[in-house]
Amino acid sequence: MTVRIVRVGEDAWRAVREVRLRALHDAPDSFGSTAGREERFTEAHWRMRLRATPTWLALDDAGVPRGMVSLIQEPGSPVDDRHLVSLWVAPEARRRGIGWALVDAARDQACLDGARTMSLWVLDGNTAAGDLYVRAGFRRTGGRQHLPRDTALVEERYELLLAVGA
Repeated sequence: MTVRIVRVGEDAWRAVREVRLRALHDAPDSFGSTAGREERFTEAHWRMRLRATPTWLALDDAGVPRGMVSLIQEPGSPVDDRHLVSLWVAPEARRRGIGWALVDAARDQACLDGARTMSLWVLDGNTAAGDLYVRAGFRRTGGRQHLPRDTALVEERYELLLAVGA
């Protein structure tokens, strides 16, 4: 399976909704939101999200989305930090480099934005994600927080130093 990474705009809201809901159903404990919450979002919400948030889809040869990632300016974070969110790869497409390619797309955009760092949160127990991020150069910061939707869940902040001007 060949996959291409494509930055999408608001007109791709249906595809992004489909992938996001599939991700939330596939790995409900890996994300800060829930499928039930996001299933209630309207078209206007999805479009607004895509206008405000750079998002990439991994599309296979037939144009079927097999993964996604988004990049945000996390509230409360430094202005020169970009925050990676919503990374997910479909189970049937894992272990093929798609996660790496999605991280690369987000990192390239963070560098274009002039960011000094890229950060993310990983839920305790999500070792596959943590391993991917460490291999991609992220370091565990030790920063921890309870997930607002379920305070029994704890996540840790990871950070990647970016080459300024790269």
